Amino acid sequence: MQSSSKNKKRKFDVTKYMVYIIFVAAVIIFGVWLGGTFFSVANILNIVRQTAMISIMAVGMTFVIATGGIDLTVSGIVPMAGLLAAIILQHTGNLFLAVLAPVLLGAAVGSVNGILITSLSIPPFLVTLGMQGIFKGMAMWVSNTKSMPIYDSMFCTVFGFGSVGPVPILLVWTIVFMLLGYYLLNHCTYGRKVLAIGGNAEAAKYSGIKVNRVIISTYMLSAMLASVAGLLYAGRTKSAKYTYGENDEMTIIAAVVLGGTAMSGGTGSVIGAIVGSLLMGMINNGLVMGGLTVSQQQMVRGFIIIFAVAISNFGNKKKKV
Repeated sequence: MQSSSKNKKRKFDVTKYMVYIIFVAAVIIFGVWLGGTFFSVANILNIVRQTAMISIMAVGMTFVIATGGIDLTVSGIVPMAGLLAAIILQHTGNLFLAVLAPVLLGAAVGSVNGILITSLSIPPFLVTLGMQGIFKGMAMWVSNTKSMPIYDSMFCTVFGFGSVGPVPILLVWTIVFMLLGYYLLNHCTYGRKVLAIGGNAEAAKYSGIKVNRVIISTYMLSAMLASVAGLLYAGRTKSAKYTYGENDEMTIIAAVVLGGTAMSGGTGSVIGAIVGSLLMGMINNGLVMGGLTVSQQQMVRGFIIIFAVAISNFGNKKKKV
C-alpha cells in the first residue's frame, strides 16, 4: 500500500500547474519592477478588458487543440465579424441581425474548416492558414482598408462599454464563456469525446464516437467564439477594422498550451486557458508600462510561445514514461 501511494506522489505532474506558477511569478516580478501603478484598479481592469477577446477565443481553441488540431482562422474571422456587424447596423439598424449574422458566419466557416480537415484529410494547419488568408483579404476588400464607425449605442454598450453593477461587460462575457466551456469539457459527454479523440482517434472511432462530427463541431465552436470576439473588438472601439485580431492566433495558442492543453491533444483545461490569456495580457501590459519597444515585446512573446510548446512536449514525454 505504501509503495502505491509513493508512486501516486511521484506521478504528480507539475506541468499541469505551470501556468499558475508562472502567473504568480509574473505578478511578483512586475509588482517589484513597476510598483503600485501595476496593481492599480484602473490597470487591472485595463488588463481584463484587453484580454477579454483573447480569453473567449482561447475557450474555443482549447477544444480544437484538445482533439490534436489547430485553428489559425480566428484572426481572419475577427475583423470580418466586426465589419459584417457594422455594415448591417449602418444599412438596417437591426441589432439582433447584426449579432446573429457574424455568429452564423463563424459557424459556417468553422464547419467548412472541419469538413476539409476530416473529409479530405488536409492538415488543420494548412486549411486554417488558407482560410485565415481568405478572410483577412476579404476584410481588407470589404472595408477598403478603412475603419468603419459604429454609432449604435446599444451595440457598443452590450459589447464594449457597459457593465453589470461594478463589473465591466467584457469581464462578464469572459466569465460566461469560461463557465460554458468548462461545463462542456469537464461535465458533458461531449467533452469526454473531444479528449478521447485527441488521445487516440482510432480507439475513439471503434468505441462508437462519431469522430468527424465531433472534430467539425470543435472548429465551429472556435470560429463562433472568434465571431463573438470580433463583436467585442468592434463594440469596445465603436468601429470595425480589418486589422482587428491581427496575430491573435499565436497569443491564443500560447495561452491554451501554457494553460495545460497539449498540442498533441488528449488533454484540455478551459480554466488554464483563461489564466494563460490573462498571463499573456499581463505580460504585454507590463512590458508596455516598463518602456520596452515593440520589437522587444515581440521577442518576449516569441520566447513565451516556444516555452509553452516546450512545456507541452515535456509534459507529454513524462506521461509516456
